[in-house]
Amino acid sequence: MIKYFCRAVLSIWGFKITGNYRHDILKKVYAVYPHTSNWDFLLGIMLKGAIPMDVNYVAKDSLFRFPFGWFFRWTGGIPVDRSKRTNFVDSMVDLFNKYDKLSFAIAPEGTRSRVQKFKSGFYHIAVKAKVPIVMVKFDYEHKEAHFSDPFYPTGDYKKDLKIIIDHFKGTKGKNQNQACLWEEEVISVT
Repeated sequence: MIKYFCRAVLSIWGFKITGNYRHDILKKVYAVYPHTSNWDFLLGIMLKGAIPMDVNYVAKDSLFRFPFGWFFRWTGGIPVDRSKRTNFVDSMVDLFNKYDKLSFAIAPEGTRSRVQKFKSGFYHIAVKAKVPIVMVKFDYEHKEAHFSDPFYPTGDYKKDLKIIIDHFKGTKGKNQNQACLWEEEVISVT
């Protein structure tokens, strides 16, 4: 029932799902770009239900407070306290090592605000957990949610980041003025 509801919402919204969603890969990190609007959350939830796919996501802990905390947990959300320095990457790797099946969706920008470059956490989680990255484009211009083939990072961050950026280049988010600056300039890799 939920699957058909979510598919209907995507259809009414005009979005189509493209690429190759792989049910056979049980562990993966979804790098979802761009994250420029609260509408991206709704799009992600509709995709999760329409495919259907078992995926969690991380979000700022303030979203998990009363009165909507139950909803974010129910949809697969895991709170992250961004005000404290924690070893987020290692915590995520521990979760991948603990479970036989686990997927996380992470926005490489780490926020809806305009940023200079991607945060590297999603990449380091995939490398340390030895899981692929599936790049997901939320392309509002073409009304398309596109799943890439699984990308297995090599551990060479600069080289792999170039591949990831090339994949996402030209993807238009809901609020394009919030897109990562590498859309207009050369990204600095750190």
